[in-house]
Amino acid sequence: MFFTTDDGARLAFSDEGEGLPVLCLAGLTRNMGDFDYLAPHLAGVRLIRMDYRGRGQSDFTGAATYTVPREGKDALALLDHLGIGRAAVLGTSRGGLIGLLLAAVAHDRLLGLCLNDVGPVIEQTGLERIFDYVGRNPAARTHGALAERLAVAMPGFADVPDGRWLADAQKHYEETPEGLRIRYDPALREAFLAAFQGEPPDLWPLWDATAGLPVALIRGANSDLLAAEAAGEMLRRRPETIFAEVPGRAHVPWLDEPESLAAINAWLDRCGRLRSASRR
Repeated sequence: MFFTTDDGARLAFSDEGEGLPVLCLAGLTRNMGDFDYLAPHLAGVRLIRMDYRGRGQSDFTGAATYTVPREGKDALALLDHLGIGRAAVLGTSRGGLIGLLLAAVAHDRLLGLCLNDVGPVIEQTGLERIFDYVGRNPAARTHGALAERLAVAMPGFADVPDGRWLADAQKHYEETPEGLRIRYDPALREAFLAAFQGEPPDLWPLWDATAGLPVALIRGANSDLLAAEAAGEMLRRRPETIFAEVPGRAHVPWLDEPESLAAINAWLDRCGRLRSASRR
């Protein structure tokens, strides 16, 4: 399915199930497939996913439009399109940053926020790893070859389900006679590099803006993007945060791990209670 934004961009989305509306926001270069592993484990929710502009099946609209504020505006436009006043937001990496922004600028549209391996402080080591690959096609020429490389090149991961690296490769890269091709606009590289030039902004006010909302934080135990110290400060500021640290995962957990599912289900329960209370 598709909807059209105020600037004419045609964006892809999916809307499945009934119950608590949960808007899932994917990682930087990812698409709706980011949540395929989680979806079968959810019950009683209306699962809403989208491809950001420049990703997946959505229109490529140019580097200047690939920003967190624009993507946040698009997320709200999708909720408006679906006639949804408030939704629980589950954000992986980039999606979590969008969720943090929404907590600050559209607090009344959220029922809660769950962050997957991201927070107000982004580690330079993780950023540099992303700088290295964003906007570039992989050297591997087939999905199978890339899966073999990922199994070796992602040392922070252990006990990975059989076939998971191959499934990831198939979700996020297109196999062509010329080799694998990214499923997003290469201009995203320009936008991402520009966003992290100069002094990093202070994002702690965005986390503080989640006050009054059910929040959850999932961290890969071996993450190079969200440090344990930053996660600890998030918990100090919001001690009621549902927290899970997932062993054998770096950036990012797939969200079907037992620790991830326990945290998400507890968070959804709180979001549902907030929704019920707000209707009284």
